[in-house]
Amino acid sequence: MLELSAAAMLFDMDGTLVDSTAVVERAWIDFAVRHGLRAEEVIAFSHGRPAIATVRRFVASKSDIEQEAARIRAIDERATDVIAPIVGAPEFVHSLPSDRWAIVTSAHRNLALKRLVAAGIPVPEVLVTVEDVTIGKPDPQGYRRAAATLGVDITDCVVFEDSLAGVQAGVASGASTVVVGGLTYFDGRLPRIVDFDELNTDPDGDQIHISPRFDPAAVRTCR
Repeated sequence: MLELSAAAMLFDMDGTLVDSTAVVERAWIDFAVRHGLRAEEVIAFSHGRPAIATVRRFVASKSDIEQEAARIRAIDERATDVIAPIVGAPEFVHSLPSDRWAIVTSAHRNLALKRLVAAGIPVPEVLVTVEDVTIGKPDPQGYRRAAATLGVDITDCVVFEDSLAGVQAGVASGASTVVVGGLTYFDGRLPRIVDFDELNTDPDGDQIHISPRFDPAAVRTCR
């Protein structure tokens, strides 16, 4: 049963609040085809990471790295027609006090704003993007920065993530971490939800309580 209380809620964006999988994978498939790479390998590495980190992993030339990263960003920014919210995400974040939640994303700020608007997710007061950190996920820097900006201790936060790199960042930050979606993760102690329709929120003083909305058996443990 998922029962947690914390001072703030910290969210990844893509795959956690925003369903952008089709757009993201389309861009990386195009990248893989042009470079003679296995698309499955590129996509698996890319989830949760800054685009530049994925390009750097598969492209040797420094000049090509910059060009490819720019191309990926351009494809992503043009494709907002298939963006949608993860089920229950808009209602869930709307139920939170505005100064008690943040988004930490590996996307650039301009892309993040476009996707949030397209998905009907409110733009939070604290939005940490790839421009705001020196090291991206799986490093915990982004989550720690978000907590500090909100004025709360990271150990008094809950992180919601869908990718391996993101979950690793959440765990390393010291926050309680909840896996969203179908990611298989080796730490069986982490709770997992399919979507945000499974959860209730109850802000109370300096704490936000979250609990299952439906049958507790519907909230599984990530294995």
